[in-house]
Amino acid sequence: QIQDIARLLPIRIAAATMTLDHGKRLGPTYGQCQAGHKKRTVTNRTMRLTALFLTASISTCTAFVVPNAGIVVGAALAEETSSSKDARQRMPFLSSSRSCATRTSLSASSSTTETETEKATYQYDNYDKPIVLIGLSSSPEANELERLALSLSGALVGNNSQRMQSALDTLKRSQGGGLLGDDDDDKVAVGGISLSAVGSDDEGPFVLDAGLIGQLIREQTLSLTSGVIVLDFNHAAFQTKDNEVDLIRALSTVAKQLYEEEGLLSVYVNVQPEEDGMSDVAKGRKQLIEKEVLIPFTDYELCIKSEGMDDSSSWSDMEWELQRIVARSLLPPPVVGGSGGPNNADLMMGMNTFFLSLSFPQVEDASPYVEAMCQDVDSMEYRVDLLAASKDFLADDKEKDARFDILYQQQRLRALCRPHAQRAPALPFAGSGIIDDALPIVYTVRTAGQAGTWPDDEEGIKKMFDLLELGLRSAPEVLDVESAWDPKLTDKLLHKSQQRYTSMILGSHHVVGRQAPMDEAIELFRQCRIQNRAHGGKVVLSILSNENGEDQLANNALLAACKLDEPEIPNIGLLLGEIGSYSRILNPRFTPVTHECLPSVAAPGQLSASEIMAGRLLMKQIPAERYAILGHNIAYSVSPQMQSSAFAAVKLPHTYNRADVETVEEFIEGPIWNDDNFGGCSVTIPHKQSIIPHVDVLTDAAKEIGSVNTVIVKKDKNGKRVLIGDNTDWKGIYNPIQRRIADAVAKSKKEGGNTQYALILGGGGTARAAAYAATKLGLERIYFNRTPAKAMDLAKEFGGIVASSLDESEEDSLGAILAENKGTVKAVISTLPKAANFELPEWMLADSSSLPVVHDVNYKPYNTALLLQAVGKGCDVVRGSEMLWEQGAGQFELWTGRTAPYGVMKKVVLENCLPKEGEEE
Repeated sequence: QIQDIARLLPIRIAAATMTLDHGKRLGPTYGQCQAGHKKRTVTNRTMRLTALFLTASISTCTAFVVPNAGIVVGAALAEETSSSKDARQRMPFLSSSRSCATRTSLSASSSTTETETEKATYQYDNYDKPIVLIGLSSSPEANELERLALSLSGALVGNNSQRMQSALDTLKRSQGGGLLGDDDDDKVAVGGISLSAVGSDDEGPFVLDAGLIGQLIREQTLSLTSGVIVLDFNHAAFQTKDNEVDLIRALSTVAKQLYEEEGLLSVYVNVQPEEDGMSDVAKGRKQLIEKEVLIPFTDYELCIKSEGMDDSSSWSDMEWELQRIVARSLLPPPVVGGSGGPNNADLMMGMNTFFLSLSFPQVEDASPYVEAMCQDVDSMEYRVDLLAASKDFLADDKEKDARFDILYQQQRLRALCRPHAQRAPALPFAGSGIIDDALPIVYTVRTAGQAGTWPDDEEGIKKMFDLLELGLRSAPEVLDVESAWDPKLTDKLLHKSQQRYTSMILGSHHVVGRQAPMDEAIELFRQCRIQNRAHGGKVVLSILSNENGEDQLANNALLAACKLDEPEIPNIGLLLGEIGSYSRILNPRFTPVTHECLPSVAAPGQLSASEIMAGRLLMKQIPAERYAILGHNIAYSVSPQMQSSAFAAVKLPHTYNRADVETVEEFIEGPIWNDDNFGGCSVTIPHKQSIIPHVDVLTDAAKEIGSVNTVIVKKDKNGKRVLIGDNTDWKGIYNPIQRRIADAVAKSKKEGGNTQYALILGGGGTARAAAYAATKLGLERIYFNRTPAKAMDLAKEFGGIVASSLDESEEDSLGAILAENKGTVKAVISTLPKAANFELPEWMLADSSSLPVVHDVNYKPYNTALLLQAVGKGCDVVRGSEMLWEQGAGQFELWTGRTAPYGVMKKVVLENCLPKEGEEE
């Protein structure tokens, strides 16, 4: 039928997702049917979809675009009022360059020029645009996409209803204001904002123009924290059959433009309810657009079965998983050879870390063992090649959606681990949030020739790379990539990973059935760097006998390879089989293990983490080290409980005690400092400066701050002890404030806004750390102290201005400084003693639209006078308890060379700092 029409009339088809060229996706460019063109053979599926779009193209346009978003207020959902419907100005498809692809084009011209749309580059750092959820809810009543959007948008602002209300107020003043209504008498606490790109009213369905969304983003009306955009292809507007094709076409184009032109982070919410949860019409619509719209115009994917159709407790797992995906997607990309920060292999694949290789065909089969396994390991290896669903994927079984099953089962593994993930590292979310119960996952497809089961013929390898790309969409912490296969396919995968994802790459290679010589083993480690694009390398070798110490082959090759290339990356060296068990004790980091509770091991020769740790202790690879907190009058300190619990959580045999002495010399001459197994110490008042002469090396931070709160013990190449003085106090201040203000500071600098300041109160050693942290935050500094000379010293060393008072208008006061420099206070950092009972002047907290983040470094009491005042005014606050566990986690990682069990440390601090029932603050 299409070809008959084409013979009669040359028609340009504005096809958002399909052309007659079989298998080719055009996006918003144009395909062409013309009289005399050679006939093309197309599949039935291609013909059906093309026919739909042709029908849409030659019919009268009935879909509309409005210049504002459909806004749904969460918590107590505010329904759109009739007045807001009347206020909406309806208009046809716009003719601007950003929206021309949605216009119907009927042309008698016999030729057309295809123009490629310039793609926006997705920026990881300081991303401050809305997040987009795309997919089909199971039904308009279940409305999974909107519910997820409300939950996510609330979480993005720390579920702070005041901040959300401010975002709503901004939207009211924008082109989206008409949809909010004008009845302010019955205000509710706002829990989230969902911005629907499709809707309907008395006049029919409408679709939001993507160009106008871009305009609202550039005007800063829409940002990461002002709502989540929803493109639901099963919205109630689709219930009108007459408009279905037009809505599909228009909404598909919006999806493409938001993804490619606006560079928005987009997540496909793949809803596949069991039994009769979705209508056949919606299922057919999903099948038509999944491969042409829903997958290509998104980077990540969340899979949902029937969790959203009832009050199932597992719905919270879906909300949590979406937040985890977003958190990982907004991390800075991992740096090869990098150290420090929340996304680096040096700690994730750190010393004495373990990942457990699951070998179950169904993840649910592992549920009886998960709690015990999580106590001993730092990550789970998701062996895709061992799943039953992988066989369906390989066979391309049309009756089963294997890709959905593979992604969904990985989510189930995370959900099963979540209640027991005590060794999970910190995952910064947004605002003040930290996700501390996401046990990392290593996503692996192991081929048959490398000790796995996946076919390694040409077709099998191609599908293996398809599975690895699918894995990236699930936001795994680590993606295992075998280094031996097609360089072009490997390059394509790694290029995609580097451009749009934040997963770490573990290059791997297995030698099975033969013994590789040392030279080859070393070269395999170099090969696993994958042209310096892998963040870690893993080589597993075979030996035929152990007559001459061959069981050390992998470890020796590992050590030799580390010296050959820069930058150095974490390397893992193992031997296969029972004969290679010893290599797993020798391997220092990220060792694959089994567990005593499991019915079988994933590979012969695997040991459990407890067996390996016992072996390392016996061989003195891990000495039982002694740590302490050095200070005076420190009976109140929570550090011993916090650090001892952290060591216990990761099964390290270390001890941590108090060293309460009047002088540093007492400690230097004492048994802990002089013990051969001294591992380091925390340092608190009054010894942070007096310890400096007794260390061998100072880090840059310790030098600039002029104080040491952490001593680390290392060994030089001759085995001699080297004492390093560092400072993590500044990180305890920097990390929580950075999470709260980084986006706003970056935006202000980019746009040349007001000068942004940190007000630093106090003049002691912690004030120095605060000044250093403020510098790293990109804030100018204003100092105030009752002893002006100390404040002047800070200004000389760290730059900044001294305020003579905190008055609003007095000469040289804080208010005068801000007025003169057109500045605002973005953060207040108080290092004053708790006994000061300090409060800020009221004028500083009068404007609710520009409140500062307020940080008090005292962690006892939990609520100081300053914090109570700040909370009462609606400020975001950072308590001293948060600083304590943040700097403590930094110390732990410096001492151990591995990720800290963040949730454990936080829990211990709060147990010791939260006021008890009936206790006065």
